[in-house]
Amino acid sequence: MKKTDEKYMRLALKEAKKGKGYTHPNPAVGAVIVKNGQVIGRGYHKKAGLPHAEREAIKDAILKGYDITGSTMYVTLEPCCHYGKTPPCTEAIIDSRIKKVVVATLDPNPVVAGKGVEILKNNGIDVITGVLQKEAERLNEDFFVYIRKKRPFIHLKIAQTLDGKIATKTGSSKWITGEKSRKYAHRLRKEATAVMVGVGTVLKDNPQLTVRKYPSKKQPLRVLIDKRLKTPLEYRIFDNSAETVVFSSKLASEEKLKKLQKKGVRIIKLPLKEGRFDLKDILRELYRMEVMHLLVEGGKELITQFVSENIFDKISVFEAPKLVGEDGISSIGRLGIENISEALELKIEHIKRLDRDIYLEIYPV
Repeated sequence: MKKTDEKYMRLALKEAKKGKGYTHPNPAVGAVIVKNGQVIGRGYHKKAGLPHAEREAIKDAILKGYDITGSTMYVTLEPCCHYGKTPPCTEAIIDSRIKKVVVATLDPNPVVAGKGVEILKNNGIDVITGVLQKEAERLNEDFFVYIRKKRPFIHLKIAQTLDGKIATKTGSSKWITGEKSRKYAHRLRKEATAVMVGVGTVLKDNPQLTVRKYPSKKQPLRVLIDKRLKTPLEYRIFDNSAETVVFSSKLASEEKLKKLQKKGVRIIKLPLKEGRFDLKDILRELYRMEVMHLLVEGGKELITQFVSENIFDKISVFEAPKLVGEDGISSIGRLGIENISEALELKIEHIKRLDRDIYLEIYPV
């Protein structure tokens, strides 16, 4: 792998990051066009239904007056080769007489999955794959899970003390972490398709669940788990600042259900199994709604259910240098683990300092 290929692919990845959180259910993709050692075009996928990164980069180069014949394109994901909301990018590359295409990673979508590369090669274009592949796959980790597992990417978010507590024994929790951590948490919301909470969290904190502390052109879908519809109608989760979906059951009041529907809230009734919802039922509904990235913000019971059933892809932990003691409320409830050899193995892939707090990005082994 040439250093120059890595250099230009990093620029393409930088472009791709501009669209992170805005393209769902599509991946975030970036592209740059290089000719005679000069970057002549840049582009990224801005939103589902709008032109893909490759076409944006071609358009950028042409508008700047460059001749892109014989140039090299660097793109973070294999160019598409099918008609969807937009025409195939392979056609645009071939028509532009680009000589070489360097691809970070292949597209896991079965309608592409190597076919895009094959079409380019069959049209006389040199293709190199696997340049900064790990970085490109991490950037679109949610898309890869969404395509391969046919469910949303499950991202658990926890703000806790050094001894793993999310509140004192009285339920006091504002604020465990500092301002910088809370701002970073809003960035996580911006990158998610939907934010999920349980009814206990809503009744205790009355959160709005919107992106306010970080620049964003959109708001995530708010998802509430409330089997009895206990949440008061005037609570902020039902305001008009973002769409809200509530998963409820036959235990809910029909009168309250109708009032919520009049406010524009979508109610999805699901069966209860041993007094609670089956996560797979919820995830199946969210997948149908094209929720690609689900950020689960609590509370303890909901987080514990995802962990105990081993249905999660990433955990973001904001840890404050504070101690509450054993009578505080733990971030994760009982998992039934008796022997340390049965403990859930995780790997910390990223650690970041946020003023006095520590941010950890954790993945299943």
